[in-house]
Amino acid sequence: MTHRKTAFTALIGAAALAGCAGEGDLVIDQGVGITAVLSSCPDVGIPDFTGDVTMFRAAGDQTQSNLDVSAAMTNLRSTCDDSGTRVYSEASFDVLARRTDTRGARTVTLPYFVTVLQGSSAVVTKRVGEVTLTFADGQDRAQASAKAGSFIDRAAATLPEDIRERITRKRRAGDVDAALDPLSAPEVRAAIQRTRFEMLVGFQLTESQLAYNATR
Repeated sequence: MTHRKTAFTALIGAAALAGCAGEGDLVIDQGVGITAVLSSCPDVGIPDFTGDVTMFRAAGDQTQSNLDVSAAMTNLRSTCDDSGTRVYSEASFDVLARRTDTRGARTVTLPYFVTVLQGSSAVVTKRVGEVTLTFADGQDRAQASAKAGSFIDRAAATLPEDIRERITRKRRAGDVDAALDPLSAPEVRAAIQRTRFEMLVGFQLTESQLAYNATR
């Protein structure tokens, strides 16, 4: 996926960060260990091959001479409010478009989707919106802006208390597991993965449009 941030920052020396870790940081020990930064806000991004759309005048002819309109998503930005029991995340973006025939004014409406994934694979919600571009007579370029928002259950995006305790528990130098990374435990990794959400935005493409993007 493009524009996708990691859900947590792992394997950072706590010796350097223990004194400056902020609210929400999970710090193991006071000099030996790691810091993991977790957030209930989803990562926001544009999946591969969905940030562009190309339309042709005649169906079945995907050559440059038959090109009608092309558009691309850009300047993706996101905000997040995690103060309540439901986390609200909103993404805004610009769409830049170009047409080959500049005769007359023209309006083009493009559908886009917003999908929330849990654990990188489970689809929680999906909605489809539209963005409209207006070409002035004689102009080959147009621009528009759009936004999409989604809610996430805060409880589902929060680590269980027993997993959090395993990550934050103080360890002394003589302890058997003092040198072990708690994030290496399969059950801990799985719990963190379950609390990871992503909000993905892209054009709602036809099969032929998606294939064109993947092979060009």
